[in-house]
Amino acid sequence: MISHRQGNAQRIAALDERAEALHLKRGMGIADARAMLPSIDVVEADPEADRRLLESLADWCDRYTPLVALDAADGLFLDVTGCTHLFGGERSMLDDILSRFFHQGFDVCAGLAATPGAAWAAARFASDRIVPGGEEEALLAPLPLAALRIEPDVRASLESVGLRTAGAVMAAPRAPLARRFGASLLLRLDQALGRLDEAVSPRLPVAPLSVERHLAEPVMLTDDIERLVRLLATTLKADLERRGEGARMLALLLFRVDGAVSRIAVGTSRPLREPLLIQKLFHERLAALEQDIDAGYGFDLVRLSVLSAATFDMQQADLAGETSDDGADIALFADRIRARLGESAVLKPVAVESHLPERAVAMLPFAETPQRISPPKKPDKMQGTKPVFRPERPIRLFRSPEPIEVPATEMPEGPPMNFRWRRALHRVARAEGPERIAPEWWREAPGQEEAPTRDYFRIEDSDGRRYWLYRQGLYGASHAAPRWFMHGVFA
Repeated sequence: MISHRQGNAQRIAALDERAEALHLKRGMGIADARAMLPSIDVVEADPEADRRLLESLADWCDRYTPLVALDAADGLFLDVTGCTHLFGGERSMLDDILSRFFHQGFDVCAGLAATPGAAWAAARFASDRIVPGGEEEALLAPLPLAALRIEPDVRASLESVGLRTAGAVMAAPRAPLARRFGASLLLRLDQALGRLDEAVSPRLPVAPLSVERHLAEPVMLTDDIERLVRLLATTLKADLERRGEGARMLALLLFRVDGAVSRIAVGTSRPLREPLLIQKLFHERLAALEQDIDAGYGFDLVRLSVLSAATFDMQQADLAGETSDDGADIALFADRIRARLGESAVLKPVAVESHLPERAVAMLPFAETPQRISPPKKPDKMQGTKPVFRPERPIRLFRSPEPIEVPATEMPEGPPMNFRWRRALHRVARAEGPERIAPEWWREAPGQEEAPTRDYFRIEDSDGRRYWLYRQGLYGASHAAPRWFMHGVFA
């Protein structure tokens, strides 16, 4: 028996058939139950664990339909429209669901009807019943008011005036019912009878494309799973070609014999539909998750789904049948690394609209950066296009500028004669600059002190090493004396 706290008292939340046979009921106080049967075994309810169990059962039900929704704390809605013929009809599908749940150790009540409301009532008050379309009223008429999914206070009010069954409510005039008991009563009634549509909101997004393989003998080895991935990807390729798309996000669902479900997702930086390449991505992902995937007694259903797709741009081939897309190999390499080590394993620099060196480039995950399909356009010489001046930048830019000591300069606004960095003294042999970079005042918060101006110098010391350093602030200004920083090194 399961107990939970309701108000200031512990009450029965759930009980098994043996407890019901001893005249115990849900909602009864634990003290009263112990007075009747002192030897009963009471366990405190764990709502979070119950929620996780219900979600795992919902994952398992994906084998029947992708439209699975949670119903309160103890039920599931499955929209099986268009799916029953895959399992031999409605009765065969319902029997298969009940049989599989029974062998997993669950006592399940199920119902099938044309409306969610009627299916809910059939599952809880007429278990294992299939209600043909148009017979919802005949199903509901003899059932208690709880079959209408109305609030307890509304149900109590209806019973107080002698309306104790759903049939009695359906026979009563609608206008007085709405005035006295509210519109929610008629809404639930119309939904159950099919007069108003009621949508089932799936707990997970529905994949636009999916292919699956039911296996007579469960598979356990990773090599077998990878071969199935390639077979499914081959089938998926035809659908993607027909739509003119390629996959950007793929999910592999492995349904275990005992009910557990493993979901494995991979992303691509470019639209993809080649089966061999898809197999390589899942090979890396399966290798990374090998310790986390428990095959148990094996997987008897494998499904490959396209969660996200994009337009697939065809490449023009030359006379030898080869394309000139040099970035495809890099994209595949990055995708395989990401599948093995995670999304942040491969980063790509992207230019940002800022003239401050530390802000001019952002490191983003490879899949989030724009991928160039065609080669960059060259400037039109006939129109006299002039090349854009790009200042020289060091091959290595420090994440944060490092302070240096500058004992003297040739002139107040000139480069240093020598400087000390990381405890080593460097004598300046050559210098170029300055390159003045003003602060981005439009990015500063209101009331914040404006950042000092920077003067950058390209420096070569007596040993031939080249550095990029700057002076922050101007001599003779009203604020603090200028300071020097090392910001990068050249090759």
